[in-house]
Amino acid sequence: MSSAIRTERLSKTYYSGFFRFKYPALIDLDLDVPEGSSFGFVGPNGAGKTTTIKTLMGLQRPTGGGAWIHGVPIADPSSRLRVGFLPERPYFYEHLSAAEFLDFYARLGDVPAAERSGRIQKLLDRVDLARFRDVPLGKFSKGMLQRAGLAQALVADPDLLVLDEPMSGLDPIGRALVRDLIIEERDAGKTVFFSSHILADIEAICDRVAMVVGGKLRGQGRVSELLSGAVESVELTLRKGEKVERRRVAPGLSDAAIASAQSEGYSVVSVHPQSKSLEQLLLDEVERAKPVVTKHLGVLN
Repeated sequence: MSSAIRTERLSKTYYSGFFRFKYPALIDLDLDVPEGSSFGFVGPNGAGKTTTIKTLMGLQRPTGGGAWIHGVPIADPSSRLRVGFLPERPYFYEHLSAAEFLDFYARLGDVPAAERSGRIQKLLDRVDLARFRDVPLGKFSKGMLQRAGLAQALVADPDLLVLDEPMSGLDPIGRALVRDLIIEERDAGKTVFFSSHILADIEAICDRVAMVVGGKLRGQGRVSELLSGAVESVELTLRKGEKVERRRVAPGLSDAAIASAQSEGYSVVSVHPQSKSLEQLLLDEVERAKPVVTKHLGVLN
């Protein structure tokens, strides 16, 4: 399967203060985002998610390693020709109406003049802003601006969507809209790479996920694979006559627990591994990474 995004040992170091102390924000990141996937990029604040996205989008240069978009090095601006991008904190010209705003980006994206009007109307309908098409963006709420930004990212019909915290500022209805949009784009063969703190949404809509903590990759793969490797207990459903009982045991003790139950006259109805949630998996990685993160932060003191 071809990669929409690939990085090899991608690194970014910032410098702070008069003495130019080094702060490694991104350390030897190896990512592989397959084409046609919905790929979640997760981690706590300061983990390196936005640094990664800014580097991929050419907004800052890496200090080490390499990255490619559809096989083209990110140093080449043409790598981003077929990319739709929504930054974490977008700035829009507030005097433009929603329709004017999308027309501006459609022109930048070389959308043919004959197609612009119809595409803009379709996108405004899709993000539930059609009734506000002639309202200046300066009068929009944060959630409305976020939806306008999503429409902007889609206006040139890109092959790859890169979204930094697309759920930010959205109410439950807006979040559901964005989830549906991501699924629709993936099902249409597009690639969606996005960061989010809302891990339940990541679990629900992502094919694959990468976890980054303290600037380092802590796990990458299919969500089901990551969670299947994080079994925290095994639930046994047992029956003795009319009595049904459930017992939860540690993964390594399930065989002994089954043998013990059978010696008590129980039959085994089912054995279900209980995996951690993606949130718990991430929290565990954050805990394990604390000494390293503290060491990196110490150089700034």
